[in-house]
Amino acid sequence: MASDYDDDITFTEYTLGQEQLEKIEEILIEDLINSGVHSVLLIDMAGNIIAKADNGACEHDVYSLAALASANFAAVDTMAKIVGEDEFSLLFHKGETESIHFSKVQSEFLLISIFGKKVSLGLLRLKVAEAIEKIKDVWKQ
Repeated sequence: MASDYDDDITFTEYTLGQEQLEKIEEILIEDLINSGVHSVLLIDMAGNIIAKADNGACEHDVYSLAALASANFAAVDTMAKIVGEDEFSLLFHKGETESIHFSKVQSEFLLISIFGKKVSLGLLRLKVAEAIEKIKDVWKQ
């Protein structure tokens, strides 16, 4: 019986080596964790964690968070199209003690930052933009 499955299907256009993953994690630590972010995840749009870093005090279920974040971003992307926008490239959810910032990296990835009251949103956005540029440079290598 012949299978309808095509072994040549590629779902994403990225391949990262160990050295590139380590460099991305260094960027996450240096640019975000060292700036006061509690936890940061780089995920693909399917909710798979590509890279992560935290301050050592986080006890979040990052796998569930990644899956829910990808679904959340997909829902917001659909809402953007309904109101005539191509996309909303970032999301921000403010909590009483912790907040979450989502930023799109290229077309296939999200950078999710969890941070507390000690980090201003303006500083976070600046640091996230810098980190994203550095991550894009790692992918070019």
